[in-house]
This record gives sequence, C-alpha cells and structure tokens, in this order.
Amino acid sequence: MNIAFFLTPKAELIYEMTDSTMRQVLERMEHHGYTAIPIIDDEGKYMGTLTEGDLLWKIKNTPGLSFRNTNKVLVKDIEKRRIHKVVTISTDINNIITLARSQNFVPVVDDEGVFIGIIKRSDITDYCYSLITNIQMIVGGSPEPKGLELLGGQKSLHKTKYLETDNTTNESW
Repeated sequence: MNIAFFLTPKAELIYEMTDSTMRQVLERMEHHGYTAIPIIDDEGKYMGTLTEGDLLWKIKNTPGLSFRNTNKVLVKDIEKRRIHKVVTISTDINNIITLARSQNFVPVVDDEGVFIGIIKRSDITDYCYSLITNIQMIVGGSPEPKGLELLGGQKSLHKTKYLETDNTTNESW
C-alpha cells in the first residue's frame, strides 16, 4: 500500500518555522489544542518536532525565563528532548505502523529532506478499524467485530476474557 493514502499534506497542517519565537509556538499550540508541532526551516526542511514538554523544560532550565519574555526565545534555540523519526513517501507501511506506535504522528519528507506532511496515528487506526469491520461483514457477521465496544464516542479494540463451562479462562479479541 502506498503511504500517500495516509498523508496529510503540509498545506493542511499547522507548523512553525525555526525563526519563530517560543511565544508564537505556545499561542499557536494553545489555539489549535496541539501538544506537538513540526518545525521547518526557511528552505522547508523538517528540523524536528517541538512538544509541550520541550517548552516546559526550556522555561524550567532557563533562569529568568517566564511566559512574559518567551517572545525573546527562538524555536531553534529550544532543545528537543524527543526525536520524532521521519520517513520518506517511499517508506514501507509496516515501518510507519511501527513508528506510529510510539509517535502521535510520523513526519514525511521528500528525498531532499523537505517536509511534505505527516501521517497521523489516528488515520492508521481508523483505516485498520474499517478493514476489520469490512472483513467481519464479508464473513457474514455483524458489522461490529468481536471485542469492539463504543467508549466515549471512540471505537476501541481490546482483549476479552471469558470463563468456559469447565472453569478455564480463555481470551479473544
């Protein structure tokens, strides 16, 4: 499967430039409700992902830095404590799924390192859910796969334990 199917292009995303200020990033993240934001340079190259934690650590570890003077700190001067691994558009879907297990989104760059978008973990899980539902319907079952419940408006796969008549415990999905 081509990963472009999952790509949210740069034009549809919120990102920041390396010469933006810490205040600008904080306000943009608050406005959009994000906990992390991709950072790109003037040439459009992906430079990393800045998280709320990075911002908090910068404030904690910089004497005299408070919200009032965050407009004096540039994004490029903030240490990124976690590396968000990037992929190219030709990366195998299995590698992306592996990365998405530990990252909310996977940044995608072209062969020159230019940021072209992200693949969101939620898009991958939604796609997998639709596959499971379709398979279940094809084999003649209910559209709801076994072990799937509605929790707060979200579908969630989980393992179900049940007791057999001989008092042994089994698990199923």
